[in-house]
Amino acid sequence: MPSRILLSDDDPVLLASLAEQLSQDAAHDVTCAPTAEEAIAAAQAAPFAIAVIGHAGAAGLALAQGLRAANVACPILLLTDDAAPKNPGFECLARPFRFASLLARIHALTTHHAADGDAAVRIGPYTFHPSAKLLQAAGRKVRLTEKETNILKFLHASAGTVPRETLLHEVWGYGPAVATHTLETHIYRLRKKIEADPGRAQILLTEGGGYRLSA
Repeated sequence: MPSRILLSDDDPVLLASLAEQLSQDAAHDVTCAPTAEEAIAAAQAAPFAIAVIGHAGAAGLALAQGLRAANVACPILLLTDDAAPKNPGFECLARPFRFASLLARIHALTTHHAADGDAAVRIGPYTFHPSAKLLQAAGRKVRLTEKETNILKFLHASAGTVPRETLLHEVWGYGPAVATHTLETHIYRLRKKIEADPGRAQILLTEGGGYRLSA
């Protein structure tokens, strides 16, 4: 699956040029956002592997802070000029840079983030913090049990629908012959916590004999 990159720069020429170069690699799926407002809206609408921000000076830092304030959990890489101050909490790559250097930094950040099983990720409207057993969205906090946390972790890490038997085995360690009522009970309780209408699930979906998270 291509790595989804959010790219934001207020210079349309640079934005288009960088997007074209990144898109030449089939491993990248690039979404362009010329303004800070568009970048934040895009990041809230769907999860990204990384956000690359090219806005100059204070505008770039403000956008990075805005993304974090909006509970966007992916790594953020600021493309700065030599005179730019240090920005604690965000990665920086100073201009001018070689495109190969940018690719290497993107790869390093996304790989490290994906390898960290406790890294915060997006699930629907929520930011999911596995280590804290917590979902957070718009000031709302949803506390999770250990099993609920592990269900969401495994579904998020999986591409597509996970069969009930597979999920039961991964979370509980049961064999495929064991009845799935334990899993279904946990799914029911989890939906009551995270869905606006548990009877019409929009986040934790039943599909093809298993479960998946909405895109």
